Amino acid sequence: MDLPFIAGTISTVIFATSMLPMLIKARRTRDLTSYSLGNIVLSNLGNLVHSLYVFSLPAGPVWALHGFYLVSMGLLLLWYLRFNRRAGSAGRVGSCGLDERGSAGAAPAMSDAVGWAVG
Repeated sequence: MDLPFIAGTISTVIFATSMLPMLIKARRTRDLTSYSLGNIVLSNLGNLVHSLYVFSLPAGPVWALHGFYLVSMGLLLLWYLRFNRRAGSAGRVGSCGLDERGSAGAAPAMSDAVGWAVG
């Protein structure tokens, strides 16, 4: 192995590991309201176009990293569309106990939390 390959492998592991907490939190909480749909869509579009370049290169760490980004950003887009649609139609209660109109709402039941973790 040469130095560029080793550096590429190490940086791939670092970049992929840095995204994992964000993905885990997004999946666990299903709260993607702080994310920008425009950014997620443009990131997915950029990743798809960039694939033409990356996959023309010899197989190596950059393929693994780009593949991880494709899957990660694709998941974020799917989750954003799925979870925000559900939250918007249900009058979601925020962490301060107020819904989007500022009215006091009921706290989510424990069964809701369990359903979120499983579903």
